[in-house]
Amino acid sequence: MPSANSALDARDVSKHVTGPAGRIDILAKVSLDVQHGDSLAIVGASGSGKTTLLGLLAGLDTPSSGQIHLDGHTLHDSDEETRAALRRRLVGFVFQSFHLMPSLTAEENVMLPLELDAAADARPRARAALDAVGLGHRRGHFPHQLSGGEQQRVALARAFVHGPRILFADEPTGNLDRHTGERICELLFELNSRHATTLVLVTHDMRLAGHCHRVAELDEGRLVMPA
Repeated sequence: MPSANSALDARDVSKHVTGPAGRIDILAKVSLDVQHGDSLAIVGASGSGKTTLLGLLAGLDTPSSGQIHLDGHTLHDSDEETRAALRRRLVGFVFQSFHLMPSLTAEENVMLPLELDAAADARPRARAALDAVGLGHRRGHFPHQLSGGEQQRVALARAFVHGPRILFADEPTGNLDRHTGERICELLFELNSRHATTLVLVTHDMRLAGHCHRVAELDEGRLVMPA
């Protein structure tokens, strides 16, 4: 079992799929331990298994073998309903492509995680979260009316609005120019520190990875530089 201070514990995690050409090994016996309040960057070349590993750690998928515990809860042999409930309660996500709902305003997008839990104060909390990322004046705008940097700030507000224990970020600056990416990076780590959230970050950008406490490198599905 993971230690009492372990936010995320993965032991000998492997993932393979079967295609027309036979079995494809995506991850092989990856082990990680992330403590509460820690920040970990997972780096590696395209196709090294970074996003697959992130999805397994967040409970979006299950491993072919190995064990994963999220904040003390078992993920590796839990059904999707159980994993979804844990994600809603414990996890925040930031993606490269923002993943905002195009038919909802910035405020309504941020309200979504709260409404899934039937929070009575969803709107004021969403407005406070947008204020925290400097977008309170844009809360009535739709995603197509916002720049890429503004959309990612909305995504950050949505990720933090319900006070997640763990935040997973997949190439959060990948679709942004360098200057905007640096501003989003600063905001991400500022919010992470303010909320005392555990952060697991996937990136190919070593400058972004350098902001994390630890870095782990994947190469063809294997951990070649343990954190």
